[in-house]
Amino acid sequence: MKSLIGNRWVDSKDNKVIEVINPATNEVIDTVPSLTKEQIDEAVQEAKIAQKEWEQVSLHQRCAVLLKFAELVLRDKDRLAKLLSDETGKPIREAIAEIANIQIGVRGYVEKAKHEYGNIIYRGSEPGQENTIQYTIQQPLGVVVAIIPFNFPSDIFINKIPPALIMGNAAILKPASVNPLTLTSYVELLVEAGIPKGVIQVVHGSGSVVGTALTSNPDVSLVSLTGSTEAGIDAAKNCAEHCAHSSLELGGNDAFIICEDGDIDLAVEETVWGRLYNTGQVCCASKRFLVHNSVKDEYIRKMVEKISTLKVGLPSSMETDIGCLVSENAAIEVEKQVNKTLEEGAKLVCGGKRNGAFYEPTILVDVTRDMEVAKDMEIFGPVIPVIGFDSLEEAISIANQSKYGLSGSIVTKDFNKAIKTSEQMECGGFVINGASFFRSFEQPFGGWKYSGIGNEGIMTTLKEMSRTKTVILKNVTK
Repeated sequence: MKSLIGNRWVDSKDNKVIEVINPATNEVIDTVPSLTKEQIDEAVQEAKIAQKEWEQVSLHQRCAVLLKFAELVLRDKDRLAKLLSDETGKPIREAIAEIANIQIGVRGYVEKAKHEYGNIIYRGSEPGQENTIQYTIQQPLGVVVAIIPFNFPSDIFINKIPPALIMGNAAILKPASVNPLTLTSYVELLVEAGIPKGVIQVVHGSGSVVGTALTSNPDVSLVSLTGSTEAGIDAAKNCAEHCAHSSLELGGNDAFIICEDGDIDLAVEETVWGRLYNTGQVCCASKRFLVHNSVKDEYIRKMVEKISTLKVGLPSSMETDIGCLVSENAAIEVEKQVNKTLEEGAKLVCGGKRNGAFYEPTILVDVTRDMEVAKDMEIFGPVIPVIGFDSLEEAISIANQSKYGLSGSIVTKDFNKAIKTSEQMECGGFVINGASFFRSFEQPFGGWKYSGIGNEGIMTTLKEMSRTKTVILKNVTK
């Protein structure tokens, strides 16, 4: 596949390419160009010019194009799901579900946009304003850059590109280099749906070249990035140099608290959903399992039994529950992190073996609060570190010791306890009687501390993708 700059599908000027590899089979699926800085600057200039015309297109017409795009995705859903599974290592059942989410997310943003009416400050609201009316309108930011990670490319795309386009911005999409093909196909479908030249573009390449060129360009108005905390901080610094907006959804090390009165069977089911989905490669996955010592052995025993029933296999099989990681390098990193935790004194209950990009579901016990995994070491894989506690106050203290604050969760029958814990946890979202892996399109989703800045979701993103202007009708009445 190629990159789209303006209305031209192009290769890199220096002919450099990036191979896209199926992590389950090591087969090369396709290549994409690794663009130069000069090509990125060209893309920004194309977007800047095209945006001025796009914002003059009426809202209902912009929305109609996005709805057409959703129809085209539905038409091509089988091809797109296979492509997403092949390039990501995501089980095909999960890929099918993720592609289907386009219908929910795009339609939700269209519905919301048509009901963003603004606010009116009527005359007489304060002394001296008896004859003046004020009202607000939302106008485009300009050029929006969307930097999207590998783990949920379609879902994260929905929360960046459609709202940016609906609000009259031009958008430049930067997919992850390891799996850019599904998102490039989306751009092809946006063009087919009627997005004009330069209003949507897709660029490929390394973060050090392409990402830096995008975030440093003074004609970029907003960088919406989902990725690592380190990448987010670098992007925010670059944006600050030219007063650009930045919206960042970054790393997480979510705590899952299981109380002595909690439903252990429910906790086990939620652990499978909240930790092993997408082979554990989820920003808001539960990653630290804080279990009351009185039920810890029961939880571990039942988790081992449950894991033994899960089928690890090729992502392309409908029978597979757990696929592989996005690359062998990703699996090697998980392997290193598990070995480090064992060296610190933890014990292995099950799993702990790697085969290429595959890593077995793994349970670690005797994990203490002073180990790195109990604080800031985010394991992006199917690993369940279990930390015992004796009091809820101790559990909350362990949960809050991390620099991250994306999401959190608790399993308990005591809703008074649950609500109080939700208020004490330092995180952007909190799930009661479920794992922290919960993100609806409607909710404002974002993290505290080193987990990000801003929120994404139908409730909030349209405002993030636009500027608020107040129009004053001075002395309009007498």
